[in-house]
Amino acid sequence: MSHKLTLQSVETVTHDVKRYTFDKPSGIAYAPGQAFNIGLDREGWRDDKHPFTPTSLPSEGALEFTIKIYPEHDGLTKRLADLKPGDTVLADDPWGAIKDEGPGWFIAGGAGVTPFIAILRERLAREGTLEGCELIFSNKTEADIILRDTFEKMPGLKVYFTVTDQPDSSLPQGKIDKAVLQRLITPGKGKCYICGPDAMLDDISAALKEIGVEEKDIITEEFD
Repeated sequence: MSHKLTLQSVETVTHDVKRYTFDKPSGIAYAPGQAFNIGLDREGWRDDKHPFTPTSLPSEGALEFTIKIYPEHDGLTKRLADLKPGDTVLADDPWGAIKDEGPGWFIAGGAGVTPFIAILRERLAREGTLEGCELIFSNKTEADIILRDTFEKMPGLKVYFTVTDQPDSSLPQGKIDKAVLQRLITPGKGKCYICGPDAMLDDISAALKEIGVEEKDIITEEFD
């Protein structure tokens, strides 16, 4: 089923990430971590849908998406950047494998962090703390880190940020690899959630298994 969403507001999050707040039509239900396939409500674009995860909670009265814009690509996000309040998009019913299955490690690259935003927000609202949870988040530079201040201020949440293309940063350098995972993760002590491009999922899943994490404790979602 397709739902028409009307844009209420647009805010800047980072230099290439925007927060879009839409109305929430009656009948829409989703779990934190699930995604909607969204397309522009314009001629020639209605069938070109891509997955985006709400960063709002299901209990809230609006649908909020935090989206990275790729102006160099002649695709959907380039056109999303031109949306103004009152414009509409089309959203299919939600889908997705990532949901909160308990505390653990949330491993993300770039925009792959978005499913974790609502999951962590809901867990915090429910439990009052994120004790036992750690975000392991890789980006090209510090300027690319989505909601850094928000994550750092979440009670109980440990954060580990790494950058791959900023040699002058004081943050750890390099991609999330086996050595990083071995240092931060204790197999059997929680779930390992991974979200990012397919190649990242394969590499990190393999590294987790090599350090002793059981397959049942690895939860993945591909997200370009």
